[in-house]
Amino acid sequence: MKKVIPVIMCGGAGTRVWPASRETMPKQFIALLGERSTFQNTLLRLNAEAFDAPVIVTNHDYRFLVEEQMAQVGISGQIVLEPERRDSAAAVAIACEIAAARAPDAVVAVFAADHAVQKVDAFQALCLKAAEAAALGHIVTLGIAPTGPATGYGYIRPGAVAVAAAGVAKVEAFVEKPDAATAQKYIEQGYLWNSGNFFFRADVMRDELAAFEPEIAAAAAEAFARAKTDLGFLALDKEAFAKAPKTSIDYAVMERTSHAAVIPADIGWSDVGTWQAVWELSDKDDHGNAIRGHGVVVGGENCYIRADDTLTAVLGVNDVIVVATDDAVLVVGAQYGDKVKDLVDELKRRKRKEAREHRRVYRPWGYYQSIDGGERHQVKRIVVKPGHKLSLQKHFHRAEHWIVVRGAAEVTRDAETVMVHENESIYLPIGSVHRLVNPGKIDLELIEVQTGSYLGEDDIVRIEDVYHRA
Repeated sequence: MKKVIPVIMCGGAGTRVWPASRETMPKQFIALLGERSTFQNTLLRLNAEAFDAPVIVTNHDYRFLVEEQMAQVGISGQIVLEPERRDSAAAVAIACEIAAARAPDAVVAVFAADHAVQKVDAFQALCLKAAEAAALGHIVTLGIAPTGPATGYGYIRPGAVAVAAAGVAKVEAFVEKPDAATAQKYIEQGYLWNSGNFFFRADVMRDELAAFEPEIAAAAAEAFARAKTDLGFLALDKEAFAKAPKTSIDYAVMERTSHAAVIPADIGWSDVGTWQAVWELSDKDDHGNAIRGHGVVVGGENCYIRADDTLTAVLGVNDVIVVATDDAVLVVGAQYGDKVKDLVDELKRRKRKEAREHRRVYRPWGYYQSIDGGERHQVKRIVVKPGHKLSLQKHFHRAEHWIVVRGAAEVTRDAETVMVHENESIYLPIGSVHRLVNPGKIDLELIEVQTGSYLGEDDIVRIEDVYHRA
């Protein structure tokens, strides 16, 4: 059998694990469990003999994060950029186009970037079985054996008729997320959780999309045909892709197709969708407490504490989740973990920037982190990776003062180019055309002090940019 083409969906925001996950750094890129991100663990699970190099479907905002995290685990693949979020049906349609360009009958496997799997060997074995069934024309999903009456997942009712091979059953129905009582009935009746992992032949899924959602199929085909390579990324055509209706692959195809099949999967799976799920997957002490970072629990049980930078102490409470970042603290009862998204929506309504972005903001060249700020000043720490450069730019409302604390900076200021070393500084007046380059072999770190009447990030006029943002 030909190698399976794994496609990893990597564009979600993960608001239910706020404040660690935010739009500028969503949960798939965060080390929620262990030392690697869920995206990196997904890459490593698929780095097996049965799989071809991965295809990553993401967006322009995350492209350099994807590239960097892939390099960190030594895995290369094709990174495809969606111009805007159109939900999973459009992404699957694009996967079909990519695979069909290689071979119409190529087998594709679609995975989320933010799921956890504890039993990797069992997962890989089931992937082989699913791929074999997909090669015969079935659209196969991994149905997770429930560990309890969860209300946060959709459910699958497997049929009694086996297809393709033993252990692969026809799907009788997909059902929406139930209440607790209904979920308990589903478990008693042998239902499975819908994991959102799908295996299919490219031509089969293309035909189903064309039959059920012709607008999505046509938009994907046009967006792929008109795609352009940009800095090594495959950028889909914006105008064509925007024509695709926004809907999930479940609604678009899986609930309507006659080709759906399911394999029961006991693989230690979780979508890591809430802090309660993170607690369940974490190592715990004798009192059921899971602590990551600088956390202390006294007189409490079944707590989850995550405190990367700030000492966070919890006394005399049970079943509580506390997540402390450098600019926000979440305290929530464990039973309300699935309501964190509602809290984030309220923060957005109040226009709190903490709902969307961290103090540390990643850029293609490195990152900057806010340290202090006032009405007419702002202080940032800037880190530039070796060999990288910021855009040639100017500001209308602010001046900047750069102090190098590590490495060496090559600074363009109007007509001059200056080398600035550790413990040296340079002043950039309002309106000056400037650029920062790290010509060295180590990270360049500097402190930037901004002063002026307006300090927003949109006061940047990019004249030239190696990352095509000008």
